[in-house]
Amino acid sequence: MSNEPIPLSKALASFDALWSPRIVTRVNDYDVRIAKVEGEHVWHVHDDTDEFFLVLDGELHISLRETGGERTVLLPQGAVLTVPRGTEHKPYAPAGAAILMFEPAGTPTVGDRHDEVPDHVEVTTGHPLDT
Repeated sequence: MSNEPIPLSKALASFDALWSPRIVTRVNDYDVRIAKVEGEHVWHVHDDTDEFFLVLDGELHISLRETGGERTVLLPQGAVLTVPRGTEHKPYAPAGAAILMFEPAGTPTVGDRHDEVPDHVEVTTGHPLDT
């Protein structure tokens, strides 16, 4: 990983794939990932880790299945949300968005348990950023 500044706009411009996070840098044992997203991801859960989302551009919706029922949280540009470990969730972006995620290195994008993965969703632990 580089110890030079990384312009996120340049990093985002370096790839087009949707739902295919790129690892921008690492902080201790955590990956800082960026992704372009549009449409729906899959319902999934991370059993042992929280998942942090920051919306860099656009708007992200995250549906959550919690003890009290299902709800959807709307994250406009600049908003953050941490989905607690063990919470089933499904991100989606009807009009597209650019997001930053912060999670332990090696965390699969579809969590530990998930619905069937459609063709447009890549199962990965993140790709190194090639800028």
